[in-house]
Amino acid sequence: MQLSFDYWLLRVRRLLLVLMVTASPALAQVDSAQTIVHLLDYVGVDYPEAVANGKVKNEDEFKEMVEFTAQAAALLKTLPENPRKTALVADAGKLAQLVRNKAAAEAVAASTRNLRWAVIDAYKLPVAPKTPPDLGAGAKLYQAQCAACHGAEGRGDGPAGAKLDPAPSNFQDRERMAQRSVYGLYNTITLGVKGTAMSPFGQLREEDRWALAFYVAGFTAETADGARGEKLWKAGNGRQAFPDWVNLATLSSNELKARYGEEATAIRSYLIGHPDAVTRDKPPPIAFAQQKLNEALDAYRKGNQAAAQQLAIKAYLEGYELIEASLANADPELMREGERNMMMLRELIGARAPLEKVEAQAKRATATLERARERLDAAALSPGAVFTSSLVILLREGLEALLVVAAIIAFLIKANRRDALLWVHAGWVSAVVLGLATWAVASYAIEISGAQREVTEGVTGLVAAGMLVYVGFWLHNKASMHAWQAFIKDSVGAALASRTLWTMATVSFIAVYREMFETVLFYQALWVQAGEAGRGALAGGLLAAVVALAAIGWGIFRYSLRLPLGPFFNAMSALMCVLAVVLAGKGMAALQESGHVAATSLDFIILPALGIFPTAQSLGAQLFTLIVVGVGYYLARRGSRVPRTAESAHPQRPS
Repeated sequence: MQLSFDYWLLRVRRLLLVLMVTASPALAQVDSAQTIVHLLDYVGVDYPEAVANGKVKNEDEFKEMVEFTAQAAALLKTLPENPRKTALVADAGKLAQLVRNKAAAEAVAASTRNLRWAVIDAYKLPVAPKTPPDLGAGAKLYQAQCAACHGAEGRGDGPAGAKLDPAPSNFQDRERMAQRSVYGLYNTITLGVKGTAMSPFGQLREEDRWALAFYVAGFTAETADGARGEKLWKAGNGRQAFPDWVNLATLSSNELKARYGEEATAIRSYLIGHPDAVTRDKPPPIAFAQQKLNEALDAYRKGNQAAAQQLAIKAYLEGYELIEASLANADPELMREGERNMMMLRELIGARAPLEKVEAQAKRATATLERARERLDAAALSPGAVFTSSLVILLREGLEALLVVAAIIAFLIKANRRDALLWVHAGWVSAVVLGLATWAVASYAIEISGAQREVTEGVTGLVAAGMLVYVGFWLHNKASMHAWQAFIKDSVGAALASRTLWTMATVSFIAVYREMFETVLFYQALWVQAGEAGRGALAGGLLAAVVALAAIGWGIFRYSLRLPLGPFFNAMSALMCVLAVVLAGKGMAALQESGHVAATSLDFIILPALGIFPTAQSLGAQLFTLIVVGVGYYLARRGSRVPRTAESAHPQRPS
């Protein structure tokens, strides 16, 4: 029985809904996990006020430390199941025992710090702002919400705080603030502190809470430190310590000093007051990739396999991938070598390979990046190289989308339903607009990681592959004159609109949007690489690619519409199924690049234009799609045994 477009459209809508809803458990677990991190941060900072030299200094403070560590352990048991949950619960129990035994402050601080990071990593807590904090807004919020208790200068001497017990925190206490991270302050603002007058301010917008936290953290940033930090940062220092907002938000001054040295604390003083500088001064793609590879190797040496994997993925997606088109034009073999080296590094990290193997592979990957830099620098002044790279980017990224949209338009024209073209055009135009909007948001509002970008491309690619297989079968079933006449009869009036228009608009939208965002990012990277002298060549290549795509689309209309009915539908059906196989391979490869699907390398050819990548998973996805196509066509042929006399009774073509 042939299923209607309505059925498949409903299935696609449900799939997209499921993809959105699957994030809900992660969102639900954030509150409890964030509370645990908040408790641990509080214990790590305030424990020395409760215990010294194995003796209780302040009985009330000590009872609070015991209570907070017990709460953290209890809350951990209620978190959703996680491969690391058992170990986390055990570590929380050990911390609680250290506090009860009045252990040294250094031991408790180390235990809270390690457990805090383990919870953050295991439950993927958001630990940094999505946009640059507005310190002007933070100052206004502080005066309106905090100054009455904490004082205008943050000394804990506000008029409303004079009678409070315990007294409000003194944000000018350099020793105590050196132990506090901005993220710890953000959690305190969000969740409050039980047993004190510090109530939660969860009603404030997230960006306002971050702005307030950064403003408060800036009270102890001395002018001299900030000025020195500014000079260091603008001279190119501190990029490893502050590659993004995560370290700036989550590491205290003491932690930064221990991990990166004295200079990092001065740079932190500057960046606390100018957090937008972190993203504004992002290094070029190759330098960024090398930086992330170094950080990945450092994380692996410390035993943090999950962080190392994410950093290696980031090195490729947000660094190397952005220069692949330019490098492919200058040296295709070097481009493929770099891609293989970075994939092999991710595989070794994922397999928890011995450190010496990971170090050797990281060295090979870094050396390839350096050769790529030299090769691109040598070709940087060539307008021809910029023109070709610009041409190839749009042709490579836009050809599949053009073929899908052009095939659908050709079908509607063949069916004499030009009124339905508006839906198809609405689909691809909205995809272009949304793709540009996504790029703008990612560049100027919130940070969209390369992994998130690849997940979007991977999921939409697999959804599009499934829809194209169905559309291919549907077109194949209309290849006979008998089936065509029946379809025309059923499509009178609004029948076509009710069954197919949303599907056609959806297919054209998905086909274009999955390529749009990434295409803009590639051009953005090429714009920087081309320099002032090469931007005319870039624009020329872009224009030439647009003309070439327009010519291809015109050729599809001109020659496909001249085909007799049967060959036309069979050709369109075959095109849809071929594109489905290509998108299945590309969709799986994108999910592998994002780290959401394992990658098992095979000794096989690589043809990115056809979605062929040398991994068992991507080739398996294509093989599965081929099997579905083969079985579908076999069943369709077997179930549509229409006598030739039925076709001969309708020899004329439909008008």
